[in-house]
Amino acid sequence: MKKLWGTALTGICAGALNGIFGAGGGMVLVPMLCTFTDLNDAQIFPSAVAILFPICIVSLLFSSGWDAFSFLQALPYLLGSVIGGICAGIWGKKIPGTWLHRGLGLLIIWGGIRYLC
Repeated sequence: MKKLWGTALTGICAGALNGIFGAGGGMVLVPMLCTFTDLNDAQIFPSAVAILFPICIVSLLFSSGWDAFSFLQALPYLLGSVIGGICAGIWGKKIPGTWLHRGLGLLIIWGGIRYLC
């Protein structure tokens, strides 16, 4: 039962952050997947991406209904994201899980400091 509530809470937190901030679901998703699942480090990060993809689609559909989305403005970022995603898919498997966790942690800290100052 604890695992069921943990996974539900994980999805709610990831969806809420992604919907409110437009991103950031992964910041809670990765640590919560570590806590509430039996996934190993090699499975956690790809699982987070797979979980966030439909969350992003839902967020996009709701925000585009409010005219908040401009495809033409997003296009250069989308193209760069595809290239980055391909590179991460190829080389990300070679990075030890410990370093992925540390990297995510540093990005969270950097983002927090950046927005506080």
